[in-house]
Amino acid sequence: MAGPARISEDGLIARYFAPLAGPGADGLRDDAATLTPASGHDLVLTADAVVAGIHYFPDDPPASIAHKALGVNLSDIAAKGAVPRGFLLTLALPDDWTEDWLAGFAAGLGTAAAEAGCPLLGGDTVRSGGPALISVTLIGEVPAGGIVRRHTARIGDRICVSGTIGDSALGLRLRLEPEAPWSAGLDPALRAHLADRYLHPRPRLAAASAIRRHASAAMDVSDGLAGDLAKMLGAGRSARIDGSAVPLSEPARRAITAEPGLIEAVLTGGDDYEILCTVAPEQLEAFQAEMAEAGVPFTAIGSVVPGDGPPQFAMGAGAARVFAAGSFSHF
Repeated sequence: MAGPARISEDGLIARYFAPLAGPGADGLRDDAATLTPASGHDLVLTADAVVAGIHYFPDDPPASIAHKALGVNLSDIAAKGAVPRGFLLTLALPDDWTEDWLAGFAAGLGTAAAEAGCPLLGGDTVRSGGPALISVTLIGEVPAGGIVRRHTARIGDRICVSGTIGDSALGLRLRLEPEAPWSAGLDPALRAHLADRYLHPRPRLAAASAIRRHASAAMDVSDGLAGDLAKMLGAGRSARIDGSAVPLSEPARRAITAEPGLIEAVLTGGDDYEILCTVAPEQLEAFQAEMAEAGVPFTAIGSVVPGDGPPQFAMGAGAARVFAAGSFSHF
């Protein structure tokens, strides 16, 4: 006996996604949207996809999955010194999708979009034939010529990072090994902090204007601090990092105290979605003051130096370390 008929694609869009549409989207009733940048501004575009079983657990709350799908793109926009204007969504659903899941996803997406001031402009909904795939193309804007590129750090610049590093990587480990010995000293609130950092990126949108004014180069930390730093520096530049200066949360500190080897996971694990940037030494104080006013903590952790080797991390009294597995690889 056949089950109840599923909602049509047009009905799905009208019920769950049209309420999220912004100006220029025509209520998602057309095949394209319009967006006019503010006078004297450039558009900044980025795209990232998340796949069930690769970037999130299929049984994660659908609202959290939506939050991550949008958040990873907002993080890229913030690191360019830009502000978000809107996004396109491609949603490829598995055969076993349900309207309950879709309702939760749409609710989470609406909340994340409203918090960022970034409405839905259009997209596509299809059947995946496999796991769910969610792709977001995000459009931001920046004053003309003001985008902060990734490969423009200068030798002598100070290297700074926002927030704390490694929480998401530890949250993932805790999800996979909830009874890991290093977690025994973490109370429920500290465990919840790590789990939340894995589920819900915190794009640093409030940092964008100061990044634009002060940073010589910037990117977000998505694939691991050590590896992303190596990507940012490129040929002819390396880095010396004070490992003790890398900002850690209280649960991360406790975890590393219990199991010192976790420092590698903290420095190479992905999904931090903090901003990594370089700032001229004479601008560092003003930059950090602006960030403090914006409510975004930034920590200077090292300097750009001449060279072609991977970044070196000074770890206490021991020799400087480099990390061969510096970042997450998609392939």
